[in-house]
Amino acid sequence: MPRSFKPYQKKHFAPSFYQLYLPVIKILPETPVLESRGDKPLQMTFEDQLKALIFFHLEEHNSGRHLIQVLKEDDFARNNIAPEDGIEKSSFFEAINSRGLEQLEFVFKKLSCEASNILPNQHPELGELIAFDGSLIDAVLSMTWADYRKGSKKAKVHIGFDLNRGIPRKIFLTDGNGAERPFVNKILSPGQTGVGDRGYQEHALFDLLQAEGKSFVIRIKAGTTKKLIKEHEVHPDSIVFYDSEVLLGTVENNNQTKKSVRLVGYRVNGVNYWIATDRRDLTAEQIAQIYKLRWNIEIFFAWWKRHLRVYHLIARSEYGLMVQILGGLITYLLLAIYCHKNHNEPVSIKRVRELRIQIQNELRDSGSSTDSFIFKEQKGCRLHARI
Repeated sequence: MPRSFKPYQKKHFAPSFYQLYLPVIKILPETPVLESRGDKPLQMTFEDQLKALIFFHLEEHNSGRHLIQVLKEDDFARNNIAPEDGIEKSSFFEAINSRGLEQLEFVFKKLSCEASNILPNQHPELGELIAFDGSLIDAVLSMTWADYRKGSKKAKVHIGFDLNRGIPRKIFLTDGNGAERPFVNKILSPGQTGVGDRGYQEHALFDLLQAEGKSFVIRIKAGTTKKLIKEHEVHPDSIVFYDSEVLLGTVENNNQTKKSVRLVGYRVNGVNYWIATDRRDLTAEQIAQIYKLRWNIEIFFAWWKRHLRVYHLIARSEYGLMVQILGGLITYLLLAIYCHKNHNEPVSIKRVRELRIQIQNELRDSGSSTDSFIFKEQKGCRLHARI
């Protein structure tokens, strides 16, 4: 049975931040309880920790120390983000590096499902498309777990990205040398189509995915050996120049696919693309379109890094870095829901900047508008708080 939960009870509140944060408030009563490991009470509750992480990414802070200074000196942050009794540097970093991972994973999963239900499906005719890719995070030498190469430390995030709705769905973290292909199976569910670049070419993986009812659209190397089984007709005016059923690899090298795949070749701006897939229900042009959509995960990584400062480390442990990354993903999901509900648009830096300015402007206003807004929203959520 969910524990009782009381949302915000702060004096100076910005309705715009509350509106952004509202989806989390709906989830918190179901979230596993974060408990102290000893007799000493928690200096930061899970909600304190989550709000601090969201605020860190939303306001583009460049370090943990910067965030702590703002939590102490900024009126909004002190009254709405920081714990009631404030937070010291040691307590903050202890919390980030050792607590809250289970709870953050729960909130991320719930928010991802909610965003999937709310955001429009841009490509329903193509099926459920999940791009997968890895992104390196610069680490410091003291992060001994983050192996990469001599004199350099890096971690790597492996993300499953919903191409239909433009949101992250799954996340895994390894050292910088972590292989990417093993995460394909963990990211994909039966019925979904995984979309990947040439780094994910593995013929045994193609067989395994077909056996498990998981589809794929993956670019392969142009020089890959292929044994023709059946040719399909290609329209002379199409960008597609090849569409056939083939076996990839060779028996001699013990890497030939046991099950045939469909191989689509198309040309754009003088570049040839070879795409292996098991999607035989679509046209060759639609296969090319799906691979083109893969670029959206690259756009996401670039935007996420640049505008939410997710790779400005505030944690050094593997546990703490996962906490920080999940905080960044949760912030992005909240922004995606907020931008859709308020502007019927995808996330953009323009709307994020508007939100930041609105929060600051609302803090300068007085009156009962905040109380009435919060009451109205909470009534819809069946939350009974006295603010």
